[in-house]
Amino acid sequence: MAAFFRLILFLLIAETVFYVLLRVYLRSLRTERLEDRWNERHPAMPGNTPARRAFVRRSMAGFDRTLRSRLLLLVFVLPNLAVAGIIYWVNWQ
Repeated sequence: MAAFFRLILFLLIAETVFYVLLRVYLRSLRTERLEDRWNERHPAMPGNTPARRAFVRRSMAGFDRTLRSRLLLLVFVLPNLAVAGIIYWVNWQ
């Protein structure tokens, strides 16, 4: 039983690290896309201006409510379901 709890603990730690890395990566992709959009719309204002930072900050405010960020929570669900399925398959077949 202790081995099972140790497995769950290491699985949750790995899932959390993977979740954080994916979240940072997706946020950086979105930020880059917004910065490119700003550069296309405002070619006379290149560089890291306060207006551009405000635009990116306002646009990123709703990022947590998007489908992509919500699907990221599957990082916690799918591996746990896979482990539960494997345990069921091995022990009760």
